[in-house]
Amino acid sequence: MAIARNAKRLARWTIAVAAACLAAATVSACDKHNAAPAPGANPRQVTVLGSGQVQGVPDTLTADVGIEFTAPDVTAAMNQTNDRQQAVINALVGAGMDRKDIATTEVTMSPQYGNPEPNGTATITGYRATNAIRVKIHPTDAASKMLALIVGTGGDATRISSVSYSIADDSQLVKDARARAFNDAKNRADQYAQLSGLRLGRVLSISEAPGAGLVAGGPPAPPKAMAAAVPLEPGQQMMSFSVTAVWELD
Repeated sequence: MAIARNAKRLARWTIAVAAACLAAATVSACDKHNAAPAPGANPRQVTVLGSGQVQGVPDTLTADVGIEFTAPDVTAAMNQTNDRQQAVINALVGAGMDRKDIATTEVTMSPQYGNPEPNGTATITGYRATNAIRVKIHPTDAASKMLALIVGTGGDATRISSVSYSIADDSQLVKDARARAFNDAKNRADQYAQLSGLRLGRVLSISEAPGAGLVAGGPPAPPKAMAAAVPLEPGQQMMSFSVTAVWELD
């Protein structure tokens, strides 16, 4: 009889445990079904690309200029080049240019060969030495005068390989272009929300498109020989930004 009573008690305990487990499983399943979606899992989103552009007037001209001499021997070629380039630098500094705006970019020495002899051997006929500097001229109103000074001091040995315009401090242009790009994206997203019968919610992500920044401008590189009076027009340069933004739709 004791064995029978124990068996009945064990059966009731097993049924109770099974019922409790079933209830817990049911609650867990309900919680999963009613749980809020994970952040970023809301399918009601809109992704748009916005762009913004602003223009600014360049205030700096950068010129790559050099002095080049050819002489029968290395020493003569190098000395003539060095002396003439130093004269150019002294003239620029004397005209008010800060030395920090003058930087040496190239010093070269290369042999010059004559026509090959009948046996195919080319002989060295001289040496060409080059000394190049990069100068930043600001304001741009002084650029024409400074280039004329370089040509006048360097003479026939002067080589001007390129000029380019830039804006020394473009931080405000960057902010303005970025703001315009974001506002453009927001206006587009808001229009899509209205077309969908929804409202624009919070911003989920913002990413700046690669390659955003200053669009190069200015005149092309001048020829090596420049006249004393150099006509220069800085024009305008454009700062352009693109952003991709994602908004929730409520």
